[in-house]
Amino acid sequence: MDALIVKADAIQPFSQKRKSNKKSSPGDPGPSSSSKAHDQTWKSIVKQSSIPKSLRPTKSLPDGVVLKHNHIANKKLRAELVKTSSHIAQSKALLEDAEFLLTGEEGKMEVEGEMERTWRVGQTEIEQGAGQEAAKGRREFRLEGGPYRSRYTRNGRHLAIVGKTGHTATFDWQTGMLHTELQLQETCRDITFLQDHSYFAVAQKKYVFIYDRDGVELHCLKSHIEPTRLEFLPYHWLLVSIGNAGYLKYQDTSTGQLLVEHRTKFGSCTTMTQNLHNAVIHLGHQNGLVTLWTPNLPHPAVQLLSHLGPVSSVSVDPSSGGRYMATAGKDGTVKVWDCRNWKGTVREWSVRGTGDTEVEWSQRGSLAVASGGSVNVYSPPSIHTPLPGHTQPPLYLTHPIPSRPLTSLRFTPFQDILTVGHSAGLSSILVPGAGEPNFDSTEADPFENKKARREKEVKSLLDKIQPDMITVDPDFIGGLAPVSKLTTNQTHQGKPSHPVEVPFARLSRMERLKIQGKADETEVVEGGEDGEGYKKDKEERERRRMRGKGKSLKRYLRKQRKNVIDPAAVAIRAKLEKQKQERKQEILKKRAEAAGVSLPGSGKVSALDRFKRST
Repeated sequence: MDALIVKADAIQPFSQKRKSNKKSSPGDPGPSSSSKAHDQTWKSIVKQSSIPKSLRPTKSLPDGVVLKHNHIANKKLRAELVKTSSHIAQSKALLEDAEFLLTGEEGKMEVEGEMERTWRVGQTEIEQGAGQEAAKGRREFRLEGGPYRSRYTRNGRHLAIVGKTGHTATFDWQTGMLHTELQLQETCRDITFLQDHSYFAVAQKKYVFIYDRDGVELHCLKSHIEPTRLEFLPYHWLLVSIGNAGYLKYQDTSTGQLLVEHRTKFGSCTTMTQNLHNAVIHLGHQNGLVTLWTPNLPHPAVQLLSHLGPVSSVSVDPSSGGRYMATAGKDGTVKVWDCRNWKGTVREWSVRGTGDTEVEWSQRGSLAVASGGSVNVYSPPSIHTPLPGHTQPPLYLTHPIPSRPLTSLRFTPFQDILTVGHSAGLSSILVPGAGEPNFDSTEADPFENKKARREKEVKSLLDKIQPDMITVDPDFIGGLAPVSKLTTNQTHQGKPSHPVEVPFARLSRMERLKIQGKADETEVVEGGEDGEGYKKDKEERERRRMRGKGKSLKRYLRKQRKNVIDPAAVAIRAKLEKQKQERKQEILKKRAEAAGVSLPGSGKVSALDRFKRST
């Protein structure tokens, strides 16, 4: 029983120490150190445990994490910014603690020998080696009315498909429950879900139509004419479309208002995608250009000549925070671009086969390329490594699909599944390590119920971001102006209270000369240190500056009075004009009497009046 009895309060927080009146000598470790030295429980745990970051004070965070903002003179604003900075640093520390709970890891294929390759492994062997639930993702949908395009919800639970001839369907692909199936009997080019699987939009032959989960037509957006591609921005509740007319249009689905439409001036466009990091729309045009658009700019934010022919597909890597973009053109090349500088391609290679090449990134950075009759998958970091020339990156996985053409590629969120749309339907293949193993239930929850979906919809609507905040650099919003490099510490009236960093350009001339070492400190300033002499000089300069300003002020007021309509002034001007005319008539009358000529009714003297006197 003695082994089961332990000392009470054996483990204590490091910040708390017991008070003791015993004065310890320099060589004495003290009572707390001796108790810890003989405490077996504390010695067994301290090596493998630490205080959680949520219980640590802000002072325990590393230096430099919490910004001090010493360059701001306003104490209240500076304290508020420091408080916000410490809160952000604490939140990041808690997020790192939470990541320890995410035990799921991506599982990629690995080979045993140097001569073996992962692309030699077929889908049959992968399906046999995968688990029972993961193997369900390997499916073949044989459908008539293709080629087909597909779109998943954000949580990866529901799938929407649309065929070129008008066959449309939405269903839960995991349980096989069909939501709706429509035969629209007209050309359909694209489909997308809105905020969740309850609503979806279809780009039909002439307009964009919005349907609910049961297939009931809710809206006909007649402002979107001949749409070719659709995208939905979930954090802004914006439905974006591009059509044959070349107009990029943003429709607010929460208010039903057409927000803005941009004329791209590049003709018909059939390639569009969005950057999930900053909600910027990427368009690929027929002249080989790739343009980036935001709602608040009438012109493209970035314009890039990517291919020598039409651009067939564009995709942005979500794993890198929108850092890399992949483009495919009809010239038979695939290029990877760095969106930070646009100084050339990171990787570039040629593909085999005819037809339009499609590209798509997964959540873990795997790039799928569909060309000809096969789908090739490349895994990072090989596709992110710069390499000159047209060298193809190492192939990770390949799968032949005889049904041509291959029209769409979609990775299933949080799953290692790639859905390929072709002329005969849809094919889902397994790509180990492509999906994100851990999900945030506040963003996208694959297991949400009806109540959770309603709560999420209301919260996302309340937290809707304004379209004006869409920029290429999202970190620009809410940031502070950079601190000037030329700063100095200035105290209030010479007192060493709290030093404030004042920019060099805002200092007085004498202070700037002192910093540069050019000030003549031997000169005595009149009036002493209190600055009375400086105030007198300033008043004298002000008086000298105001000399002779009376005439200028009167002249200015006279000019201003010309633009003022005063009824009294108008009457006086009319009276003066009448008197002037009367004086002129009197002068003419006197001249006529002297010449012996009578004035006509007009009051003007003619040169022929002299002959009237003789008659």
